[in-house]
Amino acid sequence: MNAAIRAVVRKGIYSGLEVYGVYNGYQGVVNGTFEKLELGSVGDILHRGGTMLRSARLPEFAQKDVQLKGLEKLNNFGLEGLIVIGGDGSYRGANALSQLGFPCIGVPGTIDNDIEGTDFTIGFDTALNTVIQAIDNIRDTASSHERTFVIEVMGRNAGDLALWTGLAGGAESILIPEENYNMDEIVDRLNKGKERGKRHIIIIIAEGVGSGLTFAKELEKRVNLDVRASVLGHIQRGGSPTASDRVLASRLGARAVELLIEGKQDRAVGIMNNEIDDHAFSDILSSTHRIDKKMIELSRELSI
Repeated sequence: MNAAIRAVVRKGIYSGLEVYGVYNGYQGVVNGTFEKLELGSVGDILHRGGTMLRSARLPEFAQKDVQLKGLEKLNNFGLEGLIVIGGDGSYRGANALSQLGFPCIGVPGTIDNDIEGTDFTIGFDTALNTVIQAIDNIRDTASSHERTFVIEVMGRNAGDLALWTGLAGGAESILIPEENYNMDEIVDRLNKGKERGKRHIIIIIAEGVGSGLTFAKELEKRVNLDVRASVLGHIQRGGSPTASDRVLASRLGARAVELLIEGKQDRAVGIMNNEIDDHAFSDILSSTHRIDKKMIELSRELSI
């Protein structure tokens, strides 16, 4: 998200605007925690994970009276538009403010990659590479000790992170919320692998499916294998962003500024087929996240 913040600030200043940062998300909107940002304010943040503006959850922002308090702070301070970086909750807040007459543009930032209107969200590629490195490290141990590892990855209710890491990491089975799994098929696949001399097995399970620890215990009851579980947790959410994420964030942040200058509002930017696009919040929030079915089939074909 820092790369997107940098792009918004510098694109805005380049276009002759004054740019202010809002600290701590919608909590900062309600509290009026605004600070003018200069070119130097966003220096040396491109390579840093997280966000210099920090983040905070404010469930109460779903309430009309809280939204009105935030709107009053924005108007009294003299701000004329807001760029919101985040996921579903952030978009809903921006949509609400837009409906109240305050121009808002959304930028998709979540490792879950579960926002419609864009092929990829900021942070997804970085989390993907972090998980791949962890899988590679775990595979060394799994191979040395001839173990089966169940690796639980994040993703909330979406299976993108599990599917992409499973395919890139050569997992034998990938469990995602969008597809029901058959334990008998998984057991059969493991037994066949053992029969042909496989020394290790990697299974990826998305957090939206359930606990990796619980699944590992259930699996061990049904196979004659040493099954271990590893929950990667919040290491997936940090670290220096990949080049792909830095470029994506820069492109999306700059386009968000352009939309405000063009007088647009109540929209979110995204990337589709490597082209920067934008869609109405209402269309994005009313859509159901979809998984790439072809990738699911490919992962099964390549893990025989």
